[in-house]
Amino acid sequence: CMSLEQKIGQLFMVAAYSNKNEHHFRHLDSLITHCHLGGLIFFQGGPLRQAKLTNRYQALAKIPLWIGMDAEWGLGMRLDSTLSFPKQMTLGALQDNSLIYKMGKQLAYQCRRLGVHISFSPVMDVNSNPDNPVIGVRSFGEDKEKVAMKGIAYMRGLQDNKVLACAKHFPGHGDTDTDSHLSLPIIKQDKKRIESLELYPFKRLIK
Repeated sequence: CMSLEQKIGQLFMVAAYSNKNEHHFRHLDSLITHCHLGGLIFFQGGPLRQAKLTNRYQALAKIPLWIGMDAEWGLGMRLDSTLSFPKQMTLGALQDNSLIYKMGKQLAYQCRRLGVHISFSPVMDVNSNPDNPVIGVRSFGEDKEKVAMKGIAYMRGLQDNKVLACAKHFPGHGDTDTDSHLSLPIIKQDKKRIESLELYPFKRLIK
């Protein structure tokens, strides 16, 4: 039975880097030991360094950590000397969605070798605004049905092979003209439009 403090700690997934120094590593050691973290999301670094750190952190955790990564186009999105697959806009041009499934399967295999449980992918934003500075080639395209079908193939490739998928980012983010890393985008479309277009691929994946 977990204490309230442990339950709260389990809700947090903290950024981890394998290209930083021992000070960073010890800081995460402390958070895992004293704050009962639920997980880590790894960013920049290398595969061997990340695997060693994952083993180090898991050994400290009383409750096994969830390990996540943004691996939209493969581990190469974050790590050196690893494979990068085509970005989602390129996948959007494929006629055969079984190829996307196979990519998801291979990505799952590579994630599992590194001890990664969750890939924060696929991107399900509909690329409905050509001035979007942050989604662009990360989207399967501007057609909601195509985005949904290709996202489902990607998701099944991951999840059939024991890696959790996560549909991202947020309904409407494909229609922003502002980078959400830098400021707060505002979606000016009405609810009917967002329900019929922006939410559509997310609903399909959830179903």
